[in-house]
Amino acid sequence: MNSSSPLSIRPRFTPELDPAFLPASLWNREFRSLAAREGSVPMNLALERADGSVSRFDTFVLPEGSPHFELNFRYIERIVKFLLWQRGGWKVYAGGPAAIGEHLRTVYAPGGAREFDYHFMGGVYEHPFIVEITSPAKVPSEKEATMALGRHLDGCRVGFDLGASDRKASAVLNGEVVFSEEVPWDPRNQNNPHYHYDGVMDSIRRAASKLPRLDAVGGSSAGVYINNRVRVASLFRGVPKDAFDSQIAGMFLRIRDELGVPMDVVNDGEVTALAGSMSLGDNPVLGIAMGSSLAAGYADTHGNITGWLNELAFVPVDYRDAAPADEWSGDGGCGVQYFSQQGAIRIAESAGMTFTPGLGLPEKLVELQDKMKAGDPLAPKVYETIGACLGYAVAHYSDFYELKHLLILGRVTTGAGGDIMIDRAKAVLAAEFPELAARVNLALPDEKSRRVGQSIAAASLPIITK
Repeated sequence: MNSSSPLSIRPRFTPELDPAFLPASLWNREFRSLAAREGSVPMNLALERADGSVSRFDTFVLPEGSPHFELNFRYIERIVKFLLWQRGGWKVYAGGPAAIGEHLRTVYAPGGAREFDYHFMGGVYEHPFIVEITSPAKVPSEKEATMALGRHLDGCRVGFDLGASDRKASAVLNGEVVFSEEVPWDPRNQNNPHYHYDGVMDSIRRAASKLPRLDAVGGSSAGVYINNRVRVASLFRGVPKDAFDSQIAGMFLRIRDELGVPMDVVNDGEVTALAGSMSLGDNPVLGIAMGSSLAAGYADTHGNITGWLNELAFVPVDYRDAAPADEWSGDGGCGVQYFSQQGAIRIAESAGMTFTPGLGLPEKLVELQDKMKAGDPLAPKVYETIGACLGYAVAHYSDFYELKHLLILGRVTTGAGGDIMIDRAKAVLAAEFPELAARVNLALPDEKSRRVGQSIAAASLPIITK
């Protein structure tokens, strides 16, 4: 914030290679403290989804007449942004000062700063996106539903996980992993739907060849999937709309029919949470996969999943005015720019680290990990920087999730850098948020699970009916 801001934010940990990082958790904490001092008023938010389910988030804001009233716009817009990508919705109820609701309508609209989100949410839920301005008392009550997911390990199963830089696949025989592999691919730059179909089938068949038979297939992939149909997914954004509608949307149904076995495909974040819940044997679990992008999922206190999106790649964690922008949505300070291979390489290159010319992000990440092994003095600082940002982000996540276990997976966590990252995140929590540090377990799975844990959990998705 500028020098005239009434908010005084002084992080105890400055991310060394990204020193301008402004933690959302600290900004919000200072804002709420200011609002409490000035006589706060309630601001209740609710998001409605296509099935009629409703999520609520109740907070408070500065009262009308406050000389700092416009800070409310920043505070609530960023919370709505988080809620949209965490929980999803086509309708936002804004119960509080009307000027705040009007600001949301202006921002989340065609031509507004959050135009991408406006169109995305309307497309996912097949309903024009709406902000309804109302009073706090008239915001609808919460109406959530949960469901059990996976945990079926009988028989001969294949699980796959589709990322932007590789496909992971595992063969699982009665709960025992007998084969796992990663195959590089580049789906986001491919406009031919056959590329995607052939790649998925290749991974399934290679894993199935290690089993005596194939009984079921489970898969995870970035994006929104409803009843095994692809609704929206960044992996397929290079495919023209007509080809997407005719060949990609129902691709997994076609694969299921061709294989002739039960098959389920869900969002990779949900499988991340499932993998965490299965490995820990305890709940709730927020699972985060730091790979080509940032995937996340949540298992509640009963180990069930919600109907939420949990697309934490798009939620803001950095509130500085000139935060690095997400390449797809155009918004600044979103998680993908810190907790993914994009984020790791952005931080490394901004600090002067050089990579072999012509490499893509996956290959640069391998070089970063090689530099770490070779003792490059800059490499540990990259992971320390990510870890500091992560510590503050975890505190931010705790405003929106009930946290007990936070499990971190994905390619970025591979090697000693992953341990450095987690240690720094824990240090931030202990210093800035000691109560949270005492009740949240922040952990990495074993090295193999960090890379292929999602595909193994995905294998447990279908029920074998015969």
